[in-house]
Amino acid sequence: MTQAGSQYAMKVPGIERESWCGLRRPGRVVAAAALAWACACRAFVGAADVGRGRELLLSKAYLPADFDQEVFDQLWTLWPEPLRSRAERAPVEERRRMAMERYGLTPHPDDPSRSLQYVVGEGGRWTMSCLACHQGQVEGRVIPGLPNSNYALETLTEEVRLVKVKQRKPFGHMDMGSLLLPLGTTNGTTNAVIFGVALMRHRDADLNILQRPPRFDLVHHDMDAPAWWHARRKTGLYADGFAPKGHRMLMQFLLVKENGPDKFAEWEDDFRAIESWIESLEPPRWPGEIDQPLADRGRAVFAAHCGSCHGSYGPGADFPERIVAIEEIGTDRVRFDSLTAKERSELNDSWFGHHGRDTASLRNRESPAGYVAPPLDGIWATAPYLHNGSVPTLWHLLHPAKRPAVWRRTPTGYDRSRVGLEVEELATMPAGKLTSAERRTYFDTSKPGKSAAGHDFPDALTEDEKAAVLEYLKTL
Repeated sequence: MTQAGSQYAMKVPGIERESWCGLRRPGRVVAAAALAWACACRAFVGAADVGRGRELLLSKAYLPADFDQEVFDQLWTLWPEPLRSRAERAPVEERRRMAMERYGLTPHPDDPSRSLQYVVGEGGRWTMSCLACHQGQVEGRVIPGLPNSNYALETLTEEVRLVKVKQRKPFGHMDMGSLLLPLGTTNGTTNAVIFGVALMRHRDADLNILQRPPRFDLVHHDMDAPAWWHARRKTGLYADGFAPKGHRMLMQFLLVKENGPDKFAEWEDDFRAIESWIESLEPPRWPGEIDQPLADRGRAVFAAHCGSCHGSYGPGADFPERIVAIEEIGTDRVRFDSLTAKERSELNDSWFGHHGRDTASLRNRESPAGYVAPPLDGIWATAPYLHNGSVPTLWHLLHPAKRPAVWRRTPTGYDRSRVGLEVEELATMPAGKLTSAERRTYFDTSKPGKSAAGHDFPDALTEDEKAAVLEYLKTL
């Protein structure tokens, strides 16, 4: 275990695994975070590069700062009532906790006044890290590499910008960029794929900066981040699997004007270590009891109906990385249609793909037929489901006709019965005027790119078979 990992473990002596699987009280989330990070070390004891990769994400800023502590501590002044009055009466530590819950952030185990998702450096400057989207929680339990399905990036950026105006502070790259590109129309999802396209427009293949006007024809769409522990089973990245896996591809979102080719060369070894950490991650285990006979029946049903696309699990596991044609899968195709073969090849033929060298292993996926059926290790923790995050639980995934048209999650609630997010289901969006922040707490499947249709293969199963498969999926 790394020295830092040992420090995390020492901060929470005597806490057993059962005590942090179902935590929901905010005061105990920090202890859960500390122990989760410590337990994540067990798979890579003695691997220096792996430990260094994790510490780099937690401590090193690769982007300009987004805001400072003074801005963060005044965000509450913009909140709606009664939240604002509650924050006004609260001590500063409680206000910070409230802010983290509002924006989908997790307290850092060393210092709960800052977040695991941001590097807080000199002068209290907060800088987004990769963990902003790739460090989430279930029932208050922090799980390394889990997608952050709570992240309210658009709301945070809007409110940071307003506080900066009040404090007469300059806008940063996120403040300005979000005026041109939507960041995510529902909390927990991001427009990250189009971020990459927009950033690459201003670079050549060697990452030299090009002076070009921005594009206004981009097809914006929300995506659900993948679980990082799936990386070891894949050769390609993204829903359509077109980009070769590698440490360089992890760096493409650092393409702000402050970072030239020399910075990417300087940081390449860092991202080798970060990739090693990602590759070391293990899927989390289901925290509750399992009906083993039912799960065993589900294993057989899964092998017969699902395994040809999603692979096998356990000894001799195999993942086919199969691309399912868009007409066959039937899920929302906005993501599929949003990129051209030219845009895919420009990324792969750039420095990020070793100028095309890495693409050979992907068998020309730059014009894919559809989406890659993902691996399902740890699927119980990765709600919501489908590439756009439109389905809140595995039960809904197995019952296509009963997927909610509109849903809203609770901050840390988890539905162990249906295996997924604890949600309020609605037929339509609430009547009346909602603020933009309130609107983003709802997932409206009628919006472009957000459909929950498709993947209706479970309709071939009986109710008993669906129940057995649901139980089996808890074991992965």
